[in-house]
Amino acid sequence: MNQLFKTSIDYLKGVGTSRADVLKKELGIFTFEDLLRHFPFKYIDRTRFYKIREINPDLPHVQVIARLTSFETVGEKHTKRLVAQVQDDTGVMELVWFQGIRWVEKTLIRGKAYIIFGKPGAFNGKAQIAHPEMEPYSAEAMKRKGNLTLQPAYNSTEKLKQFQLDTKGIQKLTAALLEAHAKDIQENLPQYILNRFRLMGRREAYIGIHFPEDSTKLHEAVHRLKFEELFAIQLKLLKNKLLRNQKFKGFVFEKVGDYFNTFYQQKLPFDLTDAQKRVLREIRIDTQRGVQMNRLLQGDVGSGKTVVALMNILLAIDNGFQACLMAPTEILATQHYHSIRNMVGEDFISVELLTGSVKQKNRKGIHERLEDGSLQVLIGTHALLEDKVQFKNLGLAVIDEQHRFGVEQRAKLWRKNVMPPHVLVMTATPIPRTLAMTLYGDLDVSVIDQLPAGRKPIETIHYYENQRLPMFGFMKREIAKGRQVYVVYPLIQESEKLDLKNLMDGVEVMSREFPLPQYRISIVHGKLTAAEKEFEMQRFVKGETQIMVATTVIEVGVNVPNASVMVIENAERFGLSQLHQLRGRVGRGAEQSYCILMSSHKLSREGRIRLDTMVQTNDGFKIAEIDLELRGPGDIEGTQQSGVLDLKVANLSTDQQLLLQARTVVEEIFEKDPQLEHPENLLLRQMLQTQNQGLSWDKIS
Repeated sequence: MNQLFKTSIDYLKGVGTSRADVLKKELGIFTFEDLLRHFPFKYIDRTRFYKIREINPDLPHVQVIARLTSFETVGEKHTKRLVAQVQDDTGVMELVWFQGIRWVEKTLIRGKAYIIFGKPGAFNGKAQIAHPEMEPYSAEAMKRKGNLTLQPAYNSTEKLKQFQLDTKGIQKLTAALLEAHAKDIQENLPQYILNRFRLMGRREAYIGIHFPEDSTKLHEAVHRLKFEELFAIQLKLLKNKLLRNQKFKGFVFEKVGDYFNTFYQQKLPFDLTDAQKRVLREIRIDTQRGVQMNRLLQGDVGSGKTVVALMNILLAIDNGFQACLMAPTEILATQHYHSIRNMVGEDFISVELLTGSVKQKNRKGIHERLEDGSLQVLIGTHALLEDKVQFKNLGLAVIDEQHRFGVEQRAKLWRKNVMPPHVLVMTATPIPRTLAMTLYGDLDVSVIDQLPAGRKPIETIHYYENQRLPMFGFMKREIAKGRQVYVVYPLIQESEKLDLKNLMDGVEVMSREFPLPQYRISIVHGKLTAAEKEFEMQRFVKGETQIMVATTVIEVGVNVPNASVMVIENAERFGLSQLHQLRGRVGRGAEQSYCILMSSHKLSREGRIRLDTMVQTNDGFKIAEIDLELRGPGDIEGTQQSGVLDLKVANLSTDQQLLLQARTVVEEIFEKDPQLEHPENLLLRQMLQTQNQGLSWDKIS
């Protein structure tokens, strides 16, 4: 928007200092633009007038024209109220006031017709409205917009209401702003785009979304503003991608050498799936172009992302470069380290692990070998970002579950070399296409959409609390077959606010049900030290314990092919993405595996949908789509910190076609005019310039 809309909200007529302060604190409204983009969350239909006989208590609001026949004050003290009778040609209705009785009484005139609006109820079999809005009926009143339009309703808070900033108060401020400054709202989309997509002008759209003349105008206004919002995001993302390709040259991995070929021909423990081969080809092409690779690798739990990452690490080593793999937790970093060491063997390549618990004397050796180039691969956590960690020639950085890392953290890794390394971002959280195009819109995306051959789909069962004994019996039968079991709880200690099974109680119950010496239990949770966690994990990995009772610390990073059962307590309290991640801890061997979802009988609508979805499908991408619909993009892991998904009007789960249109047209524009130099694209250059300045995550990975 132009400079006017950066004006502080303090300067809007009718606001003042105290109202400005509460608007900033409660709604984050600092400027004229913020107020304009505080869109209504619903509209009250005042385009229709009801007859009294049509009114029933189920209607949200009604508007009638009726004549006042009588009114009187009845009751004493706390029961005192003003009761009026009105009628039209179809019946009689009662109006009642419990507050402001004296003031209302003074305004009422017997025999006069009124326009009456409010929420209908019923009392003694008769239609009734409590505290209605009333206005004397006249030809002028009927022409007034408020009585004949869709009235906007705005989110407010109790604090705001103390300053008369309820929905009506916000409505008045917005109306005042538009009345004074609507003429100053400048168009930011070129005419050729408006014509191509038949979009309403920007000024009309802002007026239309706040004060629509009718439902058609409202639809057109919302459509325009959604398109603008999605278009602006794609313009920024694809411009950054273009800039990076122009500005940042990338290392060229010219050859496929001995390391890659020896591993592929002699050490690879299983045949690659077609999906893995396709992704390897895509990455191979990227690393030959002389442009820095920024690729997102999506793959469901157990789809074989780690081996793809390893083969690309070997490709980097074949071309004389070092590589690193960064994971968000010690458990996951350690898991990657052991997994890669197991696949390559002892003396094939030099690999080290660097986490917070690595002792100082060992760190020194790692630092020295990194700097002289003798250490080829470093796997670790945030410890990789320390200034002391200096590579001789970092050519590839693999970032796992990258949404757990902040912008500055990723930037540090990115700057570990004079020329930025190729970046491969991995996630086991399947991301719906629309979210990927928005959250990772400047990255190239690869998807591993096949599971390795021989993997059996995990069978998911939903048990209620009163089915606990059969569940214990099932666990015992699996353990008797030599299998192992995870039992996951949402909390470590009891919470007064949430009625949840907690881990400590769970350990007690499990110890009674599965006593020594026949059964042994590992306990893992976030309050243990790294060494304690590792000790308990290793007991389970080695088969010394049959049951691991844990919190969600095991969501990622544990690979025990012998574990065949995942029991999730209070499963209704977990998000779909987390449930799917937890389920992915089993099903890693050739045996049939099971996920048991335990819940109370009291389930919310969303809770029931989540559990039913888990029972019905193992497809992570289907689950992610449903998760997006249930929670919205702002709650999906990692999207909040991206700074991209501050969507005010568009909805990624329902506006997929609009997003595709916006992205397609931006791609076409940059293909014809990469620098946006053509006169018709001047507005787009200005749009880019006014977007958020400073370091952005999408310039990094």
